[in-house]
Amino acid sequence: MWRAMALPMLVAVMGAGTMPCAAGAALSVDATPAPTAGQPSTPLTLDEVLQSSARSAPDIIAALARARQAEGRAISAQGAFDTVFSVDARSRVEGYYDGTLIDSKVERPLTANGGYVYGQYRNSRGDFPVYEDKAYTNRAGELKIGALYALMRDRLIDARRSASQIAGNDIDIARFETRATAIGVQARAIAAYQKWVASGLKLKAYEALYDLAESRSQGIARQVQLGAKSAILLTENEANMVKREALVVQARQEFMAAANSFSLYYRDADGLPILVDAARLPASAAAFDGLRINPLFAIEDRPDFGILLEEIDNASVKLALAQNDTRPKLDFEGQVAKDVGAQGLGGYSRTPLEVIVGVTFKVPLQNRKARGKVAESQAKIDELTVKQRYLAEKIRTEVAGIGIEVDAARVLVDTTRRQRDLAERLAQAERRRFDLGSSDFFLVNSREEAATDAAVKLIEAQARIAAAQAEMAAATADDRALGLDRS
Repeated sequence: MWRAMALPMLVAVMGAGTMPCAAGAALSVDATPAPTAGQPSTPLTLDEVLQSSARSAPDIIAALARARQAEGRAISAQGAFDTVFSVDARSRVEGYYDGTLIDSKVERPLTANGGYVYGQYRNSRGDFPVYEDKAYTNRAGELKIGALYALMRDRLIDARRSASQIAGNDIDIARFETRATAIGVQARAIAAYQKWVASGLKLKAYEALYDLAESRSQGIARQVQLGAKSAILLTENEANMVKREALVVQARQEFMAAANSFSLYYRDADGLPILVDAARLPASAAAFDGLRINPLFAIEDRPDFGILLEEIDNASVKLALAQNDTRPKLDFEGQVAKDVGAQGLGGYSRTPLEVIVGVTFKVPLQNRKARGKVAESQAKIDELTVKQRYLAEKIRTEVAGIGIEVDAARVLVDTTRRQRDLAERLAQAERRRFDLGSSDFFLVNSREEAATDAAVKLIEAQARIAAAQAEMAAATADDRALGLDRS
């Protein structure tokens, strides 16, 4: 009777959205997600859980948003290479001179050098003082094109290009971090699913144990009525039923708690948590066999290793920029200018084509800031290199340790399965002897409880090997096993 009532009672409690709490009060629907109406009746599979988690887990969605932030910062860094258009206009409205000048310029930085190219148009009217003689143009204005090219400092790298490279690396870091977050979420989703399945199967085992005592009570009652058994045996059986009932109650509480925790990872199409109906519990521990780990593994597949490589790349960029700042600055500039149209007030000297070239040289004498940056960046690279080597060793050790745990868990499952089979055979034989009057009440109960304990231990051992395989999938960044290859 208890077994027939237990799961429906559990569903009813879940449906009411309440759970007993320590103070005897009830948690409201706001505290516990309510079961979604219209859930399918088929057993819930691990693949279904992983798809839901990869699609709707808040941690993964937040990590994707952080990756988009990094992409936005990269676009911002590219802004240093934007073409700039400017206009400068001024006119003397009072005084002896009445000159007016309009100067427009388009400047575009070079992406492969620290210099830039530009085009300029000027046009002036009126008189200018002698110290502003260069303001004069012919009537149709002056056209000018020019370029500045870095020959030493800023030739291979400068602040603009280093910022752009670092921003690009930061995008990769953000993507690695997103993948690391997704791996962690999927691993926790697997653990929550396995705990839900294990607690549900243990609940069934304890319900079956209670059913044996309940069915035996009817036979004992008939034998007491016939005078074949003492009435005290009914009391002993009732005490035994109460003890087994306590096991069912405890197991049911664990199952409800596991379902509540599991709802954080199993979500509907709108991303809302689903409190899974107890009817969707898999029928056996075969549900633990949903993971298939890829035996081929490369350390470079780990996102934390990829993050470290990108950080080393960023440090290398900063080192190159610091070394660049220690070099002398030698820039070459050339420009071609031509006034067009009728001669202006400045005279004929504006009309011929002008070609101007020049160099700018600047050398730091102490340059302690740049030398300090070089030392700092080189030390950072040394630090990250050591971390990279240690991380590789740590990953190998972690994967090997999990492999040992998986092998040990397999042996434990085989041993526990034999123990369960033997305990069940002994319990069945003892029940037959009890029914024939050849065994006593305490021995048959002991055999049944030993068989149930063995069955529960087998469930726990099977859950343990499944948990170890989930750890292996996370440690080897196995996207296919974690359900991330389809997200």
